[in-house]
Amino acid sequence: MTTLQLPLQFLEQPTAAGTRDPWLLVLMHGVGSNEQDLFGLARLMPPQFHVLSLRAPYVLTPGSYAWFEFEVLPDGQRRIDEDQERESRFLVGEMLASASAQLGIPPERVVVGGFSQGGIMALSLLLTRPASMRAAMVWHSRLLPQVLPQVAAPEAFEGKSLWVSHGSADNVIPPAAAQATRELARGLPLALAGSDFPGGHEIRPTELQGTLAWLQSLTAAH
Repeated sequence: MTTLQLPLQFLEQPTAAGTRDPWLLVLMHGVGSNEQDLFGLARLMPPQFHVLSLRAPYVLTPGSYAWFEFEVLPDGQRRIDEDQERESRFLVGEMLASASAQLGIPPERVVVGGFSQGGIMALSLLLTRPASMRAAMVWHSRLLPQVLPQVAAPEAFEGKSLWVSHGSADNVIPPAAAQATRELARGLPLALAGSDFPGGHEIRPTELQGTLAWLQSLTAAH
């Protein structure tokens, strides 16, 4: 039974017993999924991490949730519900602060990650609230143009890290989206890692192995 009181539904896996200087890893699922999805990866994460897998706040159908709703226009562009996106980003930011305080884990040992729409949330949080985390982990996702005017000052990204990985044959969010994210990141003083991997809109074993090695390197460097 959890003792955490947070503004979003979640599943959790505590750190290994006796862990000194624990880390917090927050995972956010893609559109149409739920907190069970990425929680299946929790057992694979480095043992220093207290893992929280969140449920997005907007119900699409029973068991199916979104961080924000969107429509695909005839030209292929996506029009998002900007109010929902802002509200979700605010809620996740509040949840981060609350979980960090309740677990006694400072922002410099917090990593926020997600797949697809969950990755959008993780990236947007890093860009707009870098002081709340050490790093963001972005799988098969994209940068929201609506977030660009809110990106923090460059000096706020000193010491931060970003993992960006994508499927080379992703037909849901094209690989060009990951390249756009990397181009923005290269203009900031943060450590960028990750690459494109063979496959579509899914996390393949080699991609997961690379991500886990990156997470382990963060804890080792701290």
